[in-house]
Amino acid sequence: MDNSPSFSYELKLPKERIAVLIGKSGQVKKELEEATGMKLEIDSTEGDVLLKGSNPVLLYSLKEVVHAVGRGFNPDVALLLLKQDYALDLIDLKEHLPTQNALIRIKGRIIGTAGKTRRYIEEMTNTSICVYGKTVGIIGEALDVVNARHALELLLAGSPHSVVYRWLEKTRRSNREH
Repeated sequence: MDNSPSFSYELKLPKERIAVLIGKSGQVKKELEEATGMKLEIDSTEGDVLLKGSNPVLLYSLKEVVHAVGRGFNPDVALLLLKQDYALDLIDLKEHLPTQNALIRIKGRIIGTAGKTRRYIEEMTNTSICVYGKTVGIIGEALDVVNARHALELLLAGSPHSVVYRWLEKTRRSNREH
């Protein structure tokens, strides 16, 4: 009998994201369990996910991966969170909404025409950005996530896209020089 301590996390995911977490024929779930040595129990009718394991550090990393999938990220991108120095940051768009109708406008500012703004911020900061529901998620190395968040917050505060792009270019140049 295994006497190692057991740790667990319970998460609630949007029901439409449960299928993504499980994957085709259970492939994503299996990959996550193999990569971490942890166990995932998924209730697809309620959207409840129970994570169990004996390594609290790996379990926390797995929680972040599952949370990222729940916030709209592709599982392959979310798996980056198992790497050291990678982080997930979420921006709650409700905090930036003067009115409910503003959500569509704000999401549009972040995504840009045909996704151009989101892609540009991703390229300049070496991150992945996902706009889903009322949140914007960022995955990348810690400093890159901080820079991407700052660029997104500038947009949310109403800065013109050109100002944000210039800030990103300046930041990228100064990071290369150091």
